[in-house]
Amino acid sequence: MNYSMGTEQKNMLHNIGVVDFVTVEMAQYLDTHPHDREAIEYFNHYMRMKNQMMRDYAVKFGPLSLSVADSCSKEWKWALQPMPWEGGC
Repeated sequence: MNYSMGTEQKNMLHNIGVVDFVTVEMAQYLDTHPHDREAIEYFNHYMRMKNQMMRDYAVKFGPLSLSVADSCSKEWKWALQPMPWEGGC
């Protein structure tokens, strides 16, 4: 099966990756600074943004994780989309 991503899908994946990087870095910072309220607000803002981006991606192209698999549609798209070794993601 040959699967190629379009520009919109690539852009969405890129943006999710950027926001995911921010959340991982902020989580590491918060591990050592657990009382920094500004950092907690920053982390929460980017987690909400990431979750919305993941839901938007799932609706258009299929879920990237099981946590958003139910937001796609009435089909179980998790099993229908190409796996990474087939050119997906």
